[in-house]
Amino acid sequence: MCLSIRFEVNKTIQVSKQTAYTGLLDLESAKSWMQGLVRIERLDDGPLQVGSQWKETRKMFGKEASEHFEVVELNEPDKIVLRCDGTKGTTGKGEYVFTYILASTNDMTEIHLIGEINGLTGLSKFFGKMMAGAFKKACAKDLDSLKSYLEK
Repeated sequence: MCLSIRFEVNKTIQVSKQTAYTGLLDLESAKSWMQGLVRIERLDDGPLQVGSQWKETRKMFGKEASEHFEVVELNEPDKIVLRCDGTKGTTGKGEYVFTYILASTNDMTEIHLIGEINGLTGLSKFFGKMMAGAFKKACAKDLDSLKSYLEK
């Protein structure tokens, strides 16, 4: 039986919802704030849209790790859903879905990230529960970095 492991991260940033939405999707500026980012290679051209894909390489634990991302849903400026196909990346297994829901009050934007890890079986399912904590921490760090970058 495959298990779905969920985690959530909330972050409030002092920019408009549109600015936060654009910042999350701006692959060009990601190197300015994303921790450990080595490179992002677009696998298609033009503006990001549903179906757009890229390969993201980060340095983790002293090694380069690449993951394959795809845009699943865009609802500007309220929602972004990204899917990472673990079978095409360094992890070699699983599916990782990142849903960003943006809500604003005044000049503040609340980013609510729901992370979901699917398709883990056997031992990886057991370790997946522990991995969820690490993923949550990494996602929270990324959102902190994005916040610092956008609030400049």
